[in-house]
Amino acid sequence: MPEGYSMNAFDYVIVGGGLAGASAVQGIRERDTQGSILLVGEETHLPYDRPPLSKKLWFGKARVEDIFIHDQRFYDDHGVSMVLGKRVEKLDAKEKAITAANGERYGFGKLLLATGTQPRRIAIPGGDLEGICYYRTLNDYLRMQSEAKSKKSVLIVGGGFIGSELAAALNGSLEVSLIFPSATLCQRVLPEKLGLAVQQHFQERGIRVIHSDFPTAISKNGDKFRTETASGKSIESDLVVMGIGVDPSISLAQEAGLEVGNGIVVNEYLESSHPDIHAAGDNAFFPYRALGQGMRIEHWDNALSQGKQAGRNMAGAHEAFTYQPYFFSDLFEFGYEATGEVDTRLETFADWQKENHTGVIYYLRDERVRGVMMCNVWDRLDVARELIRKNERVMPESLRGVIR
Repeated sequence: MPEGYSMNAFDYVIVGGGLAGASAVQGIRERDTQGSILLVGEETHLPYDRPPLSKKLWFGKARVEDIFIHDQRFYDDHGVSMVLGKRVEKLDAKEKAITAANGERYGFGKLLLATGTQPRRIAIPGGDLEGICYYRTLNDYLRMQSEAKSKKSVLIVGGGFIGSELAAALNGSLEVSLIFPSATLCQRVLPEKLGLAVQQHFQERGIRVIHSDFPTAISKNGDKFRTETASGKSIESDLVVMGIGVDPSISLAQEAGLEVGNGIVVNEYLESSHPDIHAAGDNAFFPYRALGQGMRIEHWDNALSQGKQAGRNMAGAHEAFTYQPYFFSDLFEFGYEATGEVDTRLETFADWQKENHTGVIYYLRDERVRGVMMCNVWDRLDVARELIRKNERVMPESLRGVIR
């Protein structure tokens, strides 16, 4: 422990009780078995995996107790002090200390900011009405699971990852309406024809899909919500769930004078502009080596790998983060794994075995593969990663049959 620290000082402090924070504990202990560790989390729960909140839990493929990354014994065995249910309100980078909502001040030798993201709020009349769920946490799931037993209908706002997954998840329990401003579902990652095909499948499942439209006001009459839209529709529902995206939680870093942008800016070692403060997970804007550009990634695999590497580096490893994370989604029978820069603003080439169901989509810039999405094609991530790493010029047609 650095000389001159008070009793509330730790060699390592982790701010954020999610996957990146829990993974950092493992990384630290791989290098340092004795240093003191404090983990501060805003939620009262132990760190847990978030993907099941919009996937497995709803389909009975996992129980709530299954989603916790570790049990309490793990943290006890690894000598981790826990402060849960407390928000960190201040970071003093110069004095190397944080202040939590309970008024306690904790000093650190090394700090990890694994604060993740916060749901984006909708700026319309009624957007903050009591009962509207900005879906993000385990408590949100528990609330929605309970309400789904007694309610009949839900309006989901947002056609991205969370909105589309929740629509699929809730479809078995409620009458689902899904509204989003783009012309097709998941427009940022799914090419137009595929987005339309998935959208049609949603409709065939009984989901009311309202595309190219968005809420302009929400009101409540008794237990019913009424949502007015830009096109003049009026939608009544028992529940309203917002899934309109997230913003990185950077306020602590920003107020402490660290470099921020689209996230907390870190170098290849996941160090912020202060050498003793690291960032990892959804809030970190890092150099993506294989793509040769800075990126911020809001996915499970990145938080897992990046958190662990940050922990190792906090404990002195000084290893560059070079891993290529992947992400995944399941929308009824359509599932995919993807890696790299998966963005429909790039040129796309689809190599279908079964159109809009089974095959591989390549995302290219300047005739180089930047991202790959494998639709109902599994266990081929290593091939996709290698294509991206090679960074060779290719004709799209030459990619046909490369990944099967």
